Amino acid sequence: MAIDRRREAAGGGPGRQPPPAEENGSLPPGDAAASAPLGGRAGPSGGGGEIQPLPAPHPAAGGQHPGCSSAAAAAPSLLLLDYDGSVLPFLGGLGGGYQKTLVLLTWIPALFIGFSQFSDSFLLDQPNFWCRGAGKGAELAGVTATGRWDSGDVANWTSPPTTPFSTASWGAAGNLSNSSGADGGDTPPLPSPPDKGDNASNCDCHAWDYGIRTGLVQNVVSKWDLVCDNAWKVHIAKFSLLVGLIFGYLITGCIADWVGRRPVLLFSIIFILIFGLTVALSVNVTMFSTLRFFEGFCLAGIILTLYALRIELCPPGKRFMITMVASFVAMAGQFLMPGLAALCRDWQVLQALIICPFLLMLLYWSIFPESLRWLMATQQFESAKKLILYFTQKNCMNPESDIKGVMPELEKELSRRPKKVCIVKVVGTRNLWKNIVVLCVNSLTGYGIHHCFARSMMGHEVKVPLLENFYADYYTVASIALASCLAMCVVVRFLGRRGGLLLFMILTALASLLQLGLLNLIGKYSQHPDSGMSDSVKDKFSITFSIVGMFASHAVGSLSVFFCAEITPTVIRCGGLGLVLASAGFGMLTAPIIDLHNQKGYFLHHIIFACCTLICIICILLLPESRNQSLPENISNGEHYTRQPLLPHKKGEQPLLLTNAELKDYSGLHDAATAGDGLPENATANGMKSM
Repeated sequence: MAIDRRREAAGGGPGRQPPPAEENGSLPPGDAAASAPLGGRAGPSGGGGEIQPLPAPHPAAGGQHPGCSSAAAAAPSLLLLDYDGSVLPFLGGLGGGYQKTLVLLTWIPALFIGFSQFSDSFLLDQPNFWCRGAGKGAELAGVTATGRWDSGDVANWTSPPTTPFSTASWGAAGNLSNSSGADGGDTPPLPSPPDKGDNASNCDCHAWDYGIRTGLVQNVVSKWDLVCDNAWKVHIAKFSLLVGLIFGYLITGCIADWVGRRPVLLFSIIFILIFGLTVALSVNVTMFSTLRFFEGFCLAGIILTLYALRIELCPPGKRFMITMVASFVAMAGQFLMPGLAALCRDWQVLQALIICPFLLMLLYWSIFPESLRWLMATQQFESAKKLILYFTQKNCMNPESDIKGVMPELEKELSRRPKKVCIVKVVGTRNLWKNIVVLCVNSLTGYGIHHCFARSMMGHEVKVPLLENFYADYYTVASIALASCLAMCVVVRFLGRRGGLLLFMILTALASLLQLGLLNLIGKYSQHPDSGMSDSVKDKFSITFSIVGMFASHAVGSLSVFFCAEITPTVIRCGGLGLVLASAGFGMLTAPIIDLHNQKGYFLHHIIFACCTLICIICILLLPESRNQSLPENISNGEHYTRQPLLPHKKGEQPLLLTNAELKDYSGLHDAATAGDGLPENATANGMKSM
């Protein structure tokens, strides 16, 4: 039966049907290995066949498919598609002065991006409020009836996000707790609807005074009195920027794969200047939220294209370091935001000051070229030749020093038509779509569960004197993110991308499960007088697990995005990045949605994401390892990434998963199967069947 199936697949002989497509439209293992470019190298290389959504199968000797000969004739030179092995060394790698300048130009905007991403924590911070005319003495006395807090109260916390891709304010407790017993009076309602201790009479006022904690004299909430019945508009404004980012990642990613990275970057810069500056001129909260959506859409185009350009400029050994430097620059924007807000004092001036630095990026039209790697992968060899000559001129290199003969091969391919691919073609692959889906789920889980840990640490149930201040709250979360990035640099260096992602996901799962299970157990025992446990013990455990969870989940989210940028082929890299970044946005979107519903469903939200971490741990084992590997240039290269064991096998031990080079030894079985007559009946694809 096995021989008959191989004969049918071979397609040779009269009366036989053309060879059927393999499952999901990809190549069988033998043919895929036989068509792998540069077979002597481990992992994917830059070359490999015609840039099609699916590689053409190899025909058997008995009967050749009519389209195979033309497809083989149309295949470009493997030398040109092996960008990391031939083109990049010819240009001097990252050692060229012009390449270093371009990398620096991708780092500088990360500071402006950091300002925009963390602006919600200041523009939309929910201040404490009280009826106008209540008296200055009441404010100074700190009585809770005025909406102020005394020394024992925990403020209405609104913690900032901890990743460069976050924009939502991660709210924690939505109300003030009264720690002074019966003498403290009732607690007034806050911008998010309180569920206990509220004084509804404060909402009968026609005007309020506000105590803004972010260094601003006026913000969006105090500008349009978004309190009491209008408090829900704050949450709508919060996730308008996030929704814009999600749509921006999906749409600009597809466009960047079709028209190029440079046009998308430049048009995003122009429109973010228009929409961002118009936000500062908003006349009502509806206009503010609408314009913030379009600002987020354009910001997504800038983030995504710069990320892809940064990856495509670097050789394999430098990609992670260059990306992490950009993350540290974005964190510098997060750390500088409180000072910028204190300097501006007004939210409109702050918004304008955040957007104005993007004016400098208009110069990128003349100084930043298109991605040479993308031009080569999409076979735009005429434009690629001009750009290569421009690189050699900027680096003061002699084009005659081309040892591998890149330029002569390029001259032969100038008449070739460009071939571009859309991200939807990935659904016809066997391995690539699974890798992208796994990383999307990892990104969604990492950023989604982060809010659970942040709320648990900053919530009203954990009374920590250190966190009774906006700036202590803000810098605590920012410091955890910084520590997470530093740990990522060390872990990825020793364990690789897949091993590092697995380690951080395991830490996230442990912190989540222990917080859900162990703390409930401690709470039950603390009710017994003889147990020796108190609420302070539970609070300390909660803080510890929350810090570990925030630390690990931040690393999971960031590493998932970087991992996707490495394993997604160049022809669809922006589309793949857009999917993973949009998944991260969906995870962050849960924070303002939960806050909008006054924290209802929070516990179920945490349980769902905790279960997702367990699923992700299993799925991460299916991913390939991309450390020190060449970037895949087309979909065929992306399919050739193989899943290696986490630990190298010992000498003399037969590995369970064969490499591409080993699979090539079996590619001739299809030809042998067509002969058929010389094979015994007990022959199988891997040898002789035992009787």
